[in-house]
Amino acid sequence: MAEFSTSIKDQSGVSVVYLNGYLDAHTAPMLESNFSELISGGKFKIVVNFKDLVYISSAGLGVFMAFIEKIRENEGDIKLTTMNDKVYNIFDLLGFPLLYEIYKTEDDAIKKFVETDKLGK
Repeated sequence: MAEFSTSIKDQSGVSVVYLNGYLDAHTAPMLESNFSELISGGKFKIVVNFKDLVYISSAGLGVFMAFIEKIRENEGDIKLTTMNDKVYNIFDLLGFPLLYEIYKTEDDAIKKFVETDKLGK
């Protein structure tokens, strides 16, 4: 089985989820668990950092679709950042850039949440 791990840190009131390794049908439940815990903890501002993600399958993509509605219903969002070209191409092929904001850096994604908060949105 391919290796996969996640870690989460709080930065400026935003939960940053770090993905590492291979996100596929076998490892997707770990990310589902992360999102479930964040939601149950009332944390709806989420940045997912893909810097160390090597591979994502359709099952991995499905995790994002499974939680985005609940998060946005609670005035939050999932912003994506630091994707390598291979991972970005998969997201792009399936039209994810139309559904999710994708940033080059983690700081840019966090700043977007902070700016939105300042505007009262």
